[in-house]
Amino acid sequence: MEAMLDTGQVEALAVCDPSLACIDEAMKLAPGARSVPSLEAMLELDIDGVVIATPSALHAGQSIRALEAGRAVFCQKPLGRTGRELSAVVDAARTANRLLGVDLSYRYTAGMQQIAELVRSGSIGQVFAVDLVFHNAYGPDKPWFYDPGQSGGGCVIDLGVHLVDLALWALGFPKVTDVHARLSRKGEPLVDGEVEDFAVAHFTAGAAQVRLACSWRLHAGRQAIVEAAFYSSKGGAAFRNVGGSFYDFTAERFDGTAAVRLADPPDLWGGRAAACWARQLARSTKFDGTAAQYVHSAEVLDRIYGR
Repeated sequence: MEAMLDTGQVEALAVCDPSLACIDEAMKLAPGARSVPSLEAMLELDIDGVVIATPSALHAGQSIRALEAGRAVFCQKPLGRTGRELSAVVDAARTANRLLGVDLSYRYTAGMQQIAELVRSGSIGQVFAVDLVFHNAYGPDKPWFYDPGQSGGGCVIDLGVHLVDLALWALGFPKVTDVHARLSRKGEPLVDGEVEDFAVAHFTAGAAQVRLACSWRLHAGRQAIVEAAFYSSKGGAAFRNVGGSFYDFTAERFDGTAAVRLADPPDLWGGRAAACWARQLARSTKFDGTAAQYVHSAEVLDRIYGR
């Protein structure tokens, strides 16, 4: 919300939240906004767009209601718990001809912006391997994350969604084949009613072999390990967190044993996806066809989950 308002392109007219503390914090940022009791009440107001930051089970339905009411939408990830849910949201946005955005924020880091340009331009040759890692030594503190009916899954849909999207986005969303995965909880196979806290997956994306590992509550020796590395016959590049941080990242380009730094912290990337959507909304509320990209990533997650 702060990042959007800081663009100077939008204003907040209303907020809705079951937490009075959250409403108070929102009102500090937008003292002229009003508090409303529901999404339906918000949609009755003269607004152009809605930002949805609710538990995952609500994302698709709330997004569709807002879009059908003629409002643009910016939603937390995942936009849907399954590919089918997510496709329904994109279809609703296309039918309503309204802008749809998702908070896939790692695309907007300075490091990944430079790596994506290297990959797409062919500067490092054709990528044949991608390694993706997201280990969170903690884990979600809300009970709904551990209910597959509400969350859609565990660490893959919570953390892996970012990295699957990063890889496909940098590679230009090529066709994905040969998806294989192994999901577990506390080192044991999943049983009904559980979500995974550790996952390893492999798939082919165009010419690249992609490996994904992600987890919650892993004994990682630090708060987090986050990495997206791209390798080709002519070189490589990697995006990595610094010292276990969830917020500080470096990016490097590789040539044999040599490494050239592309980006260093500090980089205030956390709100860039939201700010970008706000600026786009100020220009036009109409549907942007790039929203179809969200479906491709969701379909890969479906295949990781065996759906």
